[in-house]
Amino acid sequence: MKPKIEILSPAGNMNKLKTAFAYGADAAYIAGKRFGLRAYADNFSDEEIYAAAAYAHDLGKKLYVTVNIYADESDLGGIPSYAKTLESAGVDGVIVSDLGVFSLIREAAPKLELHVSTQANVTNSAAALSWAKLGAKRIVLARETQLGEISRIRKELPDDVEIEAFVHGAMCIAYSGRCLLSSYFTDRAGNKGECVQCCRWEYDLIEKSRGEKIGIEEDGRGTYILSGKDLRMIEHLGELVTAGVTSFKIEGRVKTEYYVAGITNAYRRALDDVLSGRPFDRSLLAETEKVSHRGYTTGFYYGEKGGATGEPKPTATHIFTANVIKSEDGYAEVEMRNRFAVGDELEVLSPGPCFGKTVKVTEIIDEIGERITVADKVMARLKLRTDLPLALYDILRKRL
Repeated sequence: MKPKIEILSPAGNMNKLKTAFAYGADAAYIAGKRFGLRAYADNFSDEEIYAAAAYAHDLGKKLYVTVNIYADESDLGGIPSYAKTLESAGVDGVIVSDLGVFSLIREAAPKLELHVSTQANVTNSAAALSWAKLGAKRIVLARETQLGEISRIRKELPDDVEIEAFVHGAMCIAYSGRCLLSSYFTDRAGNKGECVQCCRWEYDLIEKSRGEKIGIEEDGRGTYILSGKDLRMIEHLGELVTAGVTSFKIEGRVKTEYYVAGITNAYRRALDDVLSGRPFDRSLLAETEKVSHRGYTTGFYYGEKGGATGEPKPTATHIFTANVIKSEDGYAEVEMRNRFAVGDELEVLSPGPCFGKTVKVTEIIDEIGERITVADKVMARLKLRTDLPLALYDILRKRL
């Protein structure tokens, strides 16, 4: 029996987890408070991991937890007990980079399914098969793996070992994310989840003997030779399915629920079209432009230079203005995120029938029942007049 092909979305906290599932993710990946590579996401306490697993399973979804640091000797003592906690919580898989951590988890919690992280740098069938023989049930390929090589890797693996690949999100300038820049500049270890993304900073190239700056490509804001474009493979999911990928991974556990919603929604629709034999809907490209990104590339899948210089700061065509709470009696109750006003036209991001429709703001009622013309208090609960059947997890956004 072939495994279900899944959209795998990031979740930095419980709200983002619920958003990912609402917008069509089949699975989500999270981190606990320890041993994950996004130390500055909100992340999940042990109690929240239990709750997240239960929530996912109630929906028929899956939950994976990252334990993908490269461990120092001082980290090892806490791994077995943490693995037992994850096993007890019933998570569906644990994502691991370090061979020693992999072995400790397998011994302490044998029921846990082990996935090999992209940071393990698997780019060939010999490496993939070696991990499979050790007990790995899924290989998350390195971002440097080319499309033509994936099918060869797939042929060498046992049928019960799956392949996961990144399809969208930030690209690290270092090989499979194994970077020392953050440690060097700030004493925050990227391989322990503390990366400050110093690759996004402005740099000059200087000729050492004369101390002169060497002219290199730059824009009006400076030179960002280490800041890579974001990965976008939404047009190519069919090729990845044919190659043998069964899990399509979206990067972004430190990004907003708006990002999680918009990108999950776009990839869900694109994959459904692929599996139904429908042509690619090119309007979904515009959906990826509406959320934060630094330009786009297909990375290394086609042998290109996937670290091509991107924007120094994220750009987007739209801004997240409000979360919908509910709608009734001709009004939508929303939670404000960014300023909007009477007269604005807001677009609906939704997993349901309101997707792509617009709300013309004709009336705003504040929390004490008074009519206002401008919404400018973040997190304020407001009511907007609309006949659209907006629902919880729908999002309103405005063109910039």
